[in-house]
Amino acid sequence: MCLILFAYKSHPKYKLVIAANRDEFYARETVAAKFWDDHPDMLAGRDLEGGGTWFGINRSGKVSLLTNYRDLSNIKPNAPTRGKLVSDFLIAEPDVSLYLDIIDNLAESYNGFNLILGSVDDLWYYSNVERKKYMLGSGVYGLSNRLLNSPWPKVVKGTKKLTAALKKDTLEPEDLFESLYDDLKADDEALPDTGVGIEMERMLSPMFIKSPDYGTRCTTILLVDYQNQVLFSERTYNTSTFDYTTCIYTFEV
Repeated sequence: MCLILFAYKSHPKYKLVIAANRDEFYARETVAAKFWDDHPDMLAGRDLEGGGTWFGINRSGKVSLLTNYRDLSNIKPNAPTRGKLVSDFLIAEPDVSLYLDIIDNLAESYNGFNLILGSVDDLWYYSNVERKKYMLGSGVYGLSNRLLNSPWPKVVKGTKKLTAALKKDTLEPEDLFESLYDDLKADDEALPDTGVGIEMERMLSPMFIKSPDYGTRCTTILLVDYQNQVLFSERTYNTSTFDYTTCIYTFEV
């Protein structure tokens, strides 16, 4: 993912609300979200190059998401795939704190990343750049390609949109899909400087990215209520026409 907005224990009906956009090169082969044939309790998309995923949930209520940390000056060309950090957690279901300690011992072998993981009742955050793990409290959060709640324009705009949506008694995935389909570029003075140059910063600044060969390929919505009913919906975009297909899964954890 490259933009994750989530509300944790901040709505009277839903204990967890996640709305996220995955940005990636269009040529990278991917399978849309489904329950995996080799791990049938895990619902996630699949990166066919690395073998992992960017966002998933399993039938035990374990959740994991990842964003890359943008820092071109420290790229390791032979680093292991970061998507396995997400899928390995959902498959093995280790103790969260211990899992993060293990990852921290390997932190320098990876390119920069942020992880949100845990369960629908117990969420944690870790970045191998900051090298700290946090148990998250109730609140509304935003995460892009820096650290949690870094005030990038897309994060600030997105958290405001999610906060407004939370005022409704019942959330509709369609409303959240529409909120994340926002391709307005940020003003130059608000752009971060991540070493990619001003033209690239502009292109990467919207919540929903469009460019000739890189951009937002899917949007995923997760709603979990206090009765542990899950609604998982993903919209996958045709990146030439931006038509889309939508899948919906409902189950109890």
